[in-house]
Amino acid sequence: MNLVVLSRNAKLYSTKRLVEAAVKRGHEIRVIDHSKCDLVIEKKKPKVLYRGEEITGVNAVIPRIGASVTFYGTAVVRQFEMMNVFTAVESQALVRSRDKLRSLQILSRAGLGLPKTVFTNYSKDVERTLREVGGAPVIIKLLEGTQGLGVVLAENKKAAVSVIEAFNGLKARVIVQEFIKESRGEDIRAFVVDGHVVGAMVRTAKEGEFRSNLHRGGTAKVIELTPEEEIAAIKAANAMKLGIAGVDMLRSERGPLIIEVNSSPGLEGIESATGVDIAGQIIKYIEKNV
Repeated sequence: MNLVVLSRNAKLYSTKRLVEAAVKRGHEIRVIDHSKCDLVIEKKKPKVLYRGEEITGVNAVIPRIGASVTFYGTAVVRQFEMMNVFTAVESQALVRSRDKLRSLQILSRAGLGLPKTVFTNYSKDVERTLREVGGAPVIIKLLEGTQGLGVVLAENKKAAVSVIEAFNGLKARVIVQEFIKESRGEDIRAFVVDGHVVGAMVRTAKEGEFRSNLHRGGTAKVIELTPEEEIAAIKAANAMKLGIAGVDMLRSERGPLIIEVNSSPGLEGIESATGVDIAGQIIKYIEKNV
């Protein structure tokens, strides 16, 4: 097969691993920077041009779209879909997953456990917002934030009110979530490919930090999911219509709570922690669908 990885940096671990896995399985693969693509939209023959040359003969595309280029990246993915090319992550699912509020509403509708969340239209009654999530401490998240950026833990009511009022004053959209004390700075990342959990790790925040993201100094180790956690991860990926997903969960007294479903999950942390060839699983998923 002739495959394309849409990635702005061919040297990134995830991109390199996908290329290695595809070559190992006998496929041709090239890395294309989606930010340098031009789209020709017409009735009979929609085209993608890369550095002025038309891209032809592609069987499948693997999008690795960074959050900062979601708009243009998804337009490129959509163009390939118009050309009847299989995309490992659909453009609509990609857009959906990048909208934190929409994601939470979809997951809630699917009957999945979530931390109690409040979203308001810059409400001045901040105290009522805090009461709705059970009072301080609370987590305050910028809707546009990624990788743990724009996430604040307000440990008391005074701090929470100050932070929310500051964001409201800047007209920055935020959600306020209950703080799950029993998670103790740990979260679970389950990697779902084609409706199966192919690897799972528990990430632990470094001392003095509540965010467990690995590039924030968190550590990861392999974990065996409970049946309830595995079902929740698969249901979350299905609800978001993602064939490939990184599902982040917290362990709570009321079962697993989904905090995010990632449509371009990194491979380095999960492959290092689990020793599983996740890139190979992604290529197998594409082979099955093309």
